[in-house]
Amino acid sequence: MKDEANLAPKPERLVSLDAYRGTIMLLMASAGFGLSTVAKSYPDSNIWGVIGFHTSHVKWVGCSLWDLIQPAFMFMVGVALPFSVANRQARGQTFAPLLGHAIWRGLLLVLLAIFLSSGGGREQTNWEFPNVLAQIGLAYPLLFLVAFTKPRTTWIIAGSILVIYWLAFALYPLPGADFDWVAVGVSADWKHLEGFAAHWDKNSNFATHVDVWFLNLFPRAEPFVFNGGGYQTLNFVPSLATMIFGLCAGRLLRSEISLPAKLKLLVAAGVVAIIVGYLIGASGLCPIVKRIWTPSWAIFSTGWVTLILAAFVAVVDWRGWKRWTFPMVVVGLNPITAYCLWQLMGGWLRERARTHFGQEIFETFGEAWVPALQRGFVLLALWLIVWWMFRRKLFVRI
Repeated sequence: MKDEANLAPKPERLVSLDAYRGTIMLLMASAGFGLSTVAKSYPDSNIWGVIGFHTSHVKWVGCSLWDLIQPAFMFMVGVALPFSVANRQARGQTFAPLLGHAIWRGLLLVLLAIFLSSGGGREQTNWEFPNVLAQIGLAYPLLFLVAFTKPRTTWIIAGSILVIYWLAFALYPLPGADFDWVAVGVSADWKHLEGFAAHWDKNSNFATHVDVWFLNLFPRAEPFVFNGGGYQTLNFVPSLATMIFGLCAGRLLRSEISLPAKLKLLVAAGVVAIIVGYLIGASGLCPIVKRIWTPSWAIFSTGWVTLILAAFVAVVDWRGWKRWTFPMVVVGLNPITAYCLWQLMGGWLRERARTHFGQEIFETFGEAWVPALQRGFVLLALWLIVWWMFRRKLFVRI
């Protein structure tokens, strides 16, 4: 029988973290409510222009609200890890089984990502890894190991990852004047990066070179040449730095200092990260590109998601305003379930709505609003499923 006096105390669950995680998942599952498509019907409206921009991904350099969803999700994985480890240690688990679980979790997330991305009528497995679950899965065992380092070492590891990754791109040779851009999926009207920043141009960078070698090791109907969106497998490396920054935030939230002091540190760190990331991008040393998770993007986006986390902690845990978070908490307690349902059932739910409520149900407010109504319906249906599971205390854990 284990000596209960030697067990770590079970950490207090922060509602703000569940609400934050649930908000991220709801935004992801909403697919922007199709508002970027709706915005195209109002080309002369400045307001719709802003809405359209922030509910879609930027083409390459820059940042929209929508671009912050994935870093927020990965940052949250890091924030939650100190609480998860402490909770398992409180139940008597030692390092070896904890490490085994981290490796198993990472592998399962990668396989789940491959399964989900192999749908849509594909004839064989789609061995590509830009999916957010695959990115988390590839980095998670490493993140777990970092969680057992001292704070100073943790920061050194995060910084080293970003510097080494920056060097890999910076030292990779630029394409020649006769480079065939069309052959790698870059259109003739693409706005290329210039000068030193060209080392981070679309589908001509170090990570692309690695993917052309790595992804062709897997069975494929045709050889892998490029990713249409410019996303790369190696994104998980700088993403690990994002997750480590989240780990540091989680440690702060578990510390013994007062909540107002924690909030001040989170806000200060967020502001500094935004400024530093922006200056690195503006200097030309490394552009801010989410699609290849440049080091400047890792720092810049971490700043924003840290401020968002601080806002949730301030409102929910400091001020005590919790009731409004219920819809988000329901999803935040079952994030993997919500994500899988969104990936697997979105199209099916839309078709069932047309079957049972009429083929023109989504045209109620005109053709322009069809995407918004479709995505709103799917989001509501998914939330009701997860709420049903919440009521029955059914939580899927990996």
